[in-house]
Amino acid sequence: MTAPGEARQLVLELAPEPAYTAADFIATPGNHEARAWLTRSETWPHERLALWGEAGEGKTHLLRLWADTHGAARLSGARLRALPSLPLPTRIALDDADLCPDEAALLHLLNLAAEQGTLVLLAGRAPPARWPVRLPDLASRLRATLAVRVGPTDEASLAALLARLVAARQLVVAQPVQAWLLARLPRHPAALREIVARLDRAALAARAPIGRALAARVLAEMQGLEAGEDASEDVCAAPQLL
Repeated sequence: MTAPGEARQLVLELAPEPAYTAADFIATPGNHEARAWLTRSETWPHERLALWGEAGEGKTHLLRLWADTHGAARLSGARLRALPSLPLPTRIALDDADLCPDEAALLHLLNLAAEQGTLVLLAGRAPPARWPVRLPDLASRLRATLAVRVGPTDEASLAALLARLVAARQLVVAQPVQAWLLARLPRHPAALREIVARLDRAALAARAPIGRALAARVLAEMQGLEAGEDASEDVCAAPQLL
């Protein structure tokens, strides 16, 4: 209960929008092949390319950079529920293509694109050949689509991403604390985004700087550790988040 005259700290979730500019993109060995294919779209087999990989590895960032560079129409697979209008644009970037709820609409889009010479860039979490589709014709189109994996991210890139995420929220987290977190987090960009968001909220609520103690508490909460379980620097193994 709040004491008389004591102000209650109100924490608002004001996470910054993801930046999809070229300046905010981190080139890594894990996305080298994808970047190379995106520079030579005129050689895509059947004028289609699919980027695939786990969440947070940079598929959407690459897709948006390509779309912005080439003036492509950006579509969301999760909202593709109707047949596209004619004529199609010369380039289409379809994010979350594996989440499309209307297989007929996706098949129609790919067929029209093939007829009109439209370049189509797809993105999903698995190669198109492994998407659980029921329409035989759609399955055939997806199997014929060149699929390029994005990820995983190497250690140096993870460190750079963590520093960038911290700076984006205007947080002050000392480099030794960032290194301590990197040694204990899963080697995945999504885990870094989650920990930075939690640190931001915790620092606001506690009105305290982000030091080792606060980082350890937030990390323990993030991993679902029971109260009192050791989350100090003596823990050497990187625990699993997912």
